[in-house]
Amino acid sequence: MTRPHGKSASVKPRNAPHQVRIIGGQWKRTPLPVTDATGLRPTPDRVRETVFNWITHVIDGDWERIACLDAFAGTGVLGFEAASRGARHVVLLENFGPAVRQLAQMKDKLQASQIDIMQGDALAKMQGLQRSQTQFDLIFLDPPYHQNWLERAVPLCEALLRRDGLLYVESEVPLTAESAPAWLANWEILRADKAGTVFYHLLQAKKVPQIEA
Repeated sequence: MTRPHGKSASVKPRNAPHQVRIIGGQWKRTPLPVTDATGLRPTPDRVRETVFNWITHVIDGDWERIACLDAFAGTGVLGFEAASRGARHVVLLENFGPAVRQLAQMKDKLQASQIDIMQGDALAKMQGLQRSQTQFDLIFLDPPYHQNWLERAVPLCEALLRRDGLLYVESEVPLTAESAPAWLANWEILRADKAGTVFYHLLQAKKVPQIEA
């Protein structure tokens, strides 16, 4: 969920959606408001449906064991979608005050006790979670484009993910290109696709070979 990070927001483009909807689980069809902010780009329904199908297949449908981090939450649609499908714990990180208030209102409306909301800079909050040795089974990264967020955030995910954890990444360029970024070296791309100008990927940390005694 791309949106302003660390800057004041202005009115969003006229063609931006005013709300998005949860597409699966117990809160299916529940609308989530979209904050009036430049650069806020909710993950399209079609992309979310594909991504959650990917994830459901990899985890064999066992959402109840999943702890999830949505590091650039925005509307929170990725995190609320995971909670709607049964994720046991979801942490939403968001820096923009009006968006945080809307997340809190939606949490209260849905009585979503499994969701925790943290306000602040995503990288600083991720570093704090790392220091506290908090780990997740699934992390969503959909930061603002063209600001080098991924090269700073993805390395933090290595310690934040449990073994065999999944990392979902949206970007303005395909990570499957021959000129893949250096920060991708420790990751395997399980699935990847494109919708319009959005390139989206499901990653997993590469296995470290075991050395026999």
